[in-house]
Amino acid sequence: MDGRGCRLSSGGGGDSQRSGMIRLEDLESFTEEELPAGDGVLEEEAMEEEEQDRLLNYWQDIGRVHQVSVPQDMAEPIQQLTTNTERGQDRENVPFTLITRKEKCGGVLYEKRHYEKAKWACVTVRQDTYEQSICLGFMKLMRYICQQNSSGHYLGMSVPIVTVVRMDESRSVLSRDVTVAYYLPSQHQAQPPLPLDPDIATQEWPAAIVHSRSFSGVTNEHSIVNELNMLAEVLGLPEARLCNPFIVAGYTSPAAANRNNEIWFLERE
Repeated sequence: MDGRGCRLSSGGGGDSQRSGMIRLEDLESFTEEELPAGDGVLEEEAMEEEEQDRLLNYWQDIGRVHQVSVPQDMAEPIQQLTTNTERGQDRENVPFTLITRKEKCGGVLYEKRHYEKAKWACVTVRQDTYEQSICLGFMKLMRYICQQNSSGHYLGMSVPIVTVVRMDESRSVLSRDVTVAYYLPSQHQAQPPLPLDPDIATQEWPAAIVHSRSFSGVTNEHSIVNELNMLAEVLGLPEARLCNPFIVAGYTSPAAANRNNEIWFLERE
């Protein structure tokens, strides 16, 4: 069975016990805990490692497109987050109250929402491009979510992951400094586990009124500025009021080819 000389026998044979053979009659009397260990655990571990490698390679392929390096130590967090997401578990939506919705021709132009004050885990990164910044920031947060925290446990996923972005003085170029933030699920709001990464901080964000407009596709400097201008247009507000700061909310992983996103304009209470 497992390559250590253990054999099955259907016969009686008085010397079966002395030769180390196990009879079928003996197996029927064993409890599950008493059965000889097989290779099932090893096979499961091999399958888990293979799945980790597959997911890591996928993320690395996507990362290369955006000139982002995805290190080997991301294999376990990527698998853990992916597995929980596929099972539909531990995926909490950031709670809000819908104030109003503006529609046109059956489509939603924007929503006005109220978000209560809440605690978020945040990391500010500065890379050459927006894509590089959000990918690096998200990987840091994934490690925090997947056990690299003071509790040592998986914290659970929440959506959206948000990035706080600012424009430069020309109002046409995004600032290099991007803050990527993760909403602490409700069970961790009272006492957020401390990050092991010193670059990550937990902060309480104040309540806010949010004007939100959805869009799909990859997020980059061009698409974000375009979506920001469209939000300004549908709101009938000067662009200047939307620029310092605004938020890009992502409901799908940065590794996804086609993403579900929103642009948020904040009105502090």
